[in-house]
Amino acid sequence: MPTPEDLTRELWKAVKSDRTTMLGLAGVDEAHTRPMTALTEGDHGPIWFFSSTQTELVQQVRQDSRAVATFADKGHKLFACIHGRLVLDNDRAVIERLWNPFIAAWYEGGKEDPTLALLRFDPEEAQIWRDGSSLMAGIKAILGVDPKQSYRDNVAEVRLS
Repeated sequence: MPTPEDLTRELWKAVKSDRTTMLGLAGVDEAHTRPMTALTEGDHGPIWFFSSTQTELVQQVRQDSRAVATFADKGHKLFACIHGRLVLDNDRAVIERLWNPFIAAWYEGGKEDPTLALLRFDPEEAQIWRDGSSLMAGIKAILGVDPKQSYRDNVAEVRLS
């Protein structure tokens, strides 16, 4: 049975590996999440996102914006809903550190592109789920065992800050 700490480690490993995260502002009328490439350094926040000053998301970010990121790993074995703060943080040192050819492809002016925006997401808390639909869950159901009871160990609410 995984502990909340195990699920947290799995989450950071999966985000670092798979990177695609749905990101949006919380509490904004008609706010939508959008797919973004998450960049992490280590097994903790912040999570960095390169974007454009021309996007609705960047234009709506304020100094203390609440945000939500949802994540599903590529194998759909781990899912998470992460809440925290999102700020525009064009830290040149971080841009230099995270810059790579995949990011460069989006910015004609390179690191000096006037539309370049770097967002910093400081995660505070998350709910993490490990996939509960498995052959074993099916067998337990056939045998009359309530799979919801054993699945509880595959969900954790964790503090990330």
